[in-house]
Amino acid sequence: MIVYEVNVEVRTEACAAYRAWLAGHVREILALPGFVSAEILERCEPPPAEGTCAFTVQYRLVDEAALRRYLDEDAPRLRAEGERRFGDAFTATRRVLVPADVAQRPA
Repeated sequence: MIVYEVNVEVRTEACAAYRAWLAGHVREILALPGFVSAEILERCEPPPAEGTCAFTVQYRLVDEAALRRYLDEDAPRLRAEGERRFGDAFTATRRVLVPADVAQRPA
């Protein structure tokens, strides 16, 4: 299992529209091969920068190959859609997490 996490800060004036769009965006991603589940969270601590709201989406995928396929084949199109819709009203960072028992196994 792989966790693909997307952390987003959105300008306050775009928060409601972004929140409404995000639910459909996550459903679209969950329909792709290899995605198992997702959770949308609103970040409280540390507080988002003044004038912004912050969200984290944690996607669970079956394995690293599914993540690679998504990043190579679908991510550019889906990221561009968000950028077209919201422009510079948001920033996003991403990270990949694996269960600790997997990360500690010798190669």
